[in-house]
Amino acid sequence: MTNPFAILSSREVYDNPWISLTEHAVRKPRGGEGIYGVVHFKNRAVGVVPYADGKVWLVGQHRFPLDAYSWEIPAGGAPFHEELEVCALRELAEETGLVASQLQKLFSMHLSNSVTDELAHVYLATELREGASHWEDTEELRVCTLSVDELLQRVLAGEITDSMTVAAAFRLKLMQLDGTL
Repeated sequence: MTNPFAILSSREVYDNPWISLTEHAVRKPRGGEGIYGVVHFKNRAVGVVPYADGKVWLVGQHRFPLDAYSWEIPAGGAPFHEELEVCALRELAEETGLVASQLQKLFSMHLSNSVTDELAHVYLATELREGASHWEDTEELRVCTLSVDELLQRVLAGEITDSMTVAAAFRLKLMQLDGTL
């Protein structure tokens, strides 16, 4: 399908090592003019679901933009020169100390496609063994384990709201139901 928006002009409003913000003057699909701001991420989002013996590992941390505590699957950013699988294994080890022997792609998803081009890739990590965690200076994490059903219950109760974690919870439940997990 063709883009129904006509870009009349564009200007970069903000730029840092992780994101840039571009404001576009546009002609909207029904003919009026307006602006559209687009946040471009300079890394790809990667999430990883550590799973063993019916349990999923989550990390908890305070999220600055929300000013709230959040329980999530381990996740981070993959520079475009880094393989997605390498990033998934790195984030898993950094945040939980776990090392996985098996990695399976679960899905890709756009995280907030009305304002950003950010694309996330989520993996299932299995055959886990303990290692050492190495948190970044922006992280102060807690780690917990939940069954898939407990994870889904917390999602449905609105206690877990991170988009990759919510999507992963439903994907895991479907895999459980069809016998692939």
